[in-house]
Order: sequence, then C-alpha cells, then structure tokens
Amino acid sequence: METKVKNDPVVAIAGVTGAVGAEFIATMDRRAFPLRKLKALASARSAGKTIDFRGQKIVIEELTERSFDGVDIALFSAGGGISRKFAPIAVKAGAVVIDNSSAFRMDPNVPLVIPEINAGRIREHKGIIAVPNCAAITALVPLWPIHRNNRIKRLILSTYQAASGAGAAAMEELVESTRAYLNGEAFQPKVMPHPYAFNLFNHNTAIDPATGYNDEETKVIKETRMIFEDERIAVGVTCVRVPVLRAHCEAITFECERPISEDEVRAILASASGVRIVDDRAKNYFPMPIDASGQDDVLVGRIRKDLSDLSGHSISMFVAADQLLKGAALNAVQIAELLPERVMA
Repeated sequence: METKVKNDPVVAIAGVTGAVGAEFIATMDRRAFPLRKLKALASARSAGKTIDFRGQKIVIEELTERSFDGVDIALFSAGGGISRKFAPIAVKAGAVVIDNSSAFRMDPNVPLVIPEINAGRIREHKGIIAVPNCAAITALVPLWPIHRNNRIKRLILSTYQAASGAGAAAMEELVESTRAYLNGEAFQPKVMPHPYAFNLFNHNTAIDPATGYNDEETKVIKETRMIFEDERIAVGVTCVRVPVLRAHCEAITFECERPISEDEVRAILASASGVRIVDDRAKNYFPMPIDASGQDDVLVGRIRKDLSDLSGHSISMFVAADQLLKGAALNAVQIAELLPERVMA
C-alpha cells in the first residue's frame, strides 16, 4: 500500500470541558501541533456550546459511539469509565487513543509512557497509549536520569497534591471555600470529603483497609515499577491533598545501589530533559507551586544528602510540576507528537 504523509491529523478531545481538556487545547496551540480538524467532545449537557481554537469557534458535540469516525488521534480525559467504554470504540474506528485516566495503565498490552523516559514504547501500541498518574510523572521525570546512572533501589515519596488533580470542580471548590472562609461564611464541601480552605488531608481516594494505602499511593507504586521496568524497586508513598490550585509538589528521598553525592545529582539533572534546577540555598529559594504553574518542566531543588543514611547512598530533594501540563495534557500531546502514524501511515 502506498504511504502518505499524515502531518495533519483529525484530533478529537473527549472531555473537552474539563480542566485537562482545556489544557489539551492550549498546549496544542502553544506547541503549534499540526492538525486538519479538531473535534470537541463532551457530555450531552455541554453539546452546542463552543470553545475557541486558533481563531475559530468549535462547536462541542455530544460524545457518542459515532464520534470517532474519521478521527486519527483521540485525546481522552473524561474519567476511567468513559475511557473504558469509548476508547475501544475509537480504536475500532481507526483512531489512536492517548488516555489520561487510570483505565488502561496497568494493562500489559498498553504502553504507559513518559516521553522523557520510555518514548520507544509508543511504537508498541495496539491503539491505546496510557498517560501515567500525575504524581508518578512529577517524581519519575527527574528520577529517571539518576536511576539510569546509578540504579535507585528504594524510594520514599510524600506528595503535596493540588486541587487540579481532582478536576475543575475541585479547583472551583478551593476558590469558593477560601472566599467563604475569609468572609466568615459557612461552606459545605461538595467535591472534597473535608474542608479545603487552609487545610490539607489524606488524598481523596479510597483506602485499602488491608494495607492502609490510598488508591493514589498504590498507583504511584505500581506505575513506578512499570515505567522503570524494575519490579525490585522498594517504594513507599504518602499522598496528601493541599490547598493549591494546579501544581503538585513532592518530597523525595531515594537510595541508590552505589554511593551518590549532591554534586553528582546536580550534574545529572542539569542536562536532563524536562527538568529545571531551582536550588538556591543562599536565598532559600526552591521549587514552589506558584513558579511551577504554567511551566512545562519539573522544578527540582533542596538537593541534599539524606543524613539518616550514613552509607552515602541516599539523596533527598523537593520537586514541583504543573499537574495539568506535565502531569496530564503536556505529556499526552508530547506522545501525540511522537506517534509514528502522525508522520507516515
């Protein structure tokens, strides 16, 4: 069959009205992602509304089983249930699905991809490519180049996760509850299980009664091993929701097989893709959500020896990344940019 250049795909976004959906659009525009047509898909209640894209008004269509006819790339961020139902339909219609939910992440037949780490796995896809959990992406982008130089055998993470990870409604609840708190007004949480303003709490996913770990923590553990292709890594995680709008932070301590120094870590990260060092001890200036918001890179700082490990094998650091960008939309668009089908079909 004669090949043809396919640099102008038809792209569909399922979940276009959500926080990640809006970032899909903004990220494609900012990165000048080439496409012939954009299909904006959402629930029936949003059908008929419009979104702006490159100077055009795009009418939102209801997501149905016929939505993917003629679509080349489908970006999904509408929840696991929607992905499980409609992603196979999209693949059958001829689209490559890049899914931002947890629906397919643990499927051994679905590549789980962070382009800075395992872009080569994109070519193995059978129609669906999964975007990892946002907390996992935030940690693994800077940890990968270290792991590649000196295998990480043990990893301890504590996350400080923004409202955006729970969607646009959670972001709005944070804003409204903060306003109510400052005005001395009562506010009843509807999205989050606890008051959000000036508070933090265990990540709002189900707790496994047997292990005491919440769903988010379990995802990070499993996805770390899957992406690094190393089942031997010992991983401990504590995931916490904090009153920040859109950037996740994480305190990370890792133990390597061989001794490793602060200077080695800085040298490795200085040339690492997708990483920017923010580590000014004199000014007490390190990664913060306010600086990470709107940025593509994972910010890394507080790089220092773990004084609890006298063997010199362990380093502690602090990272921040925009959950809606590198934690979701940007990672998906980067995958789309690398699709072999986008260039030749």
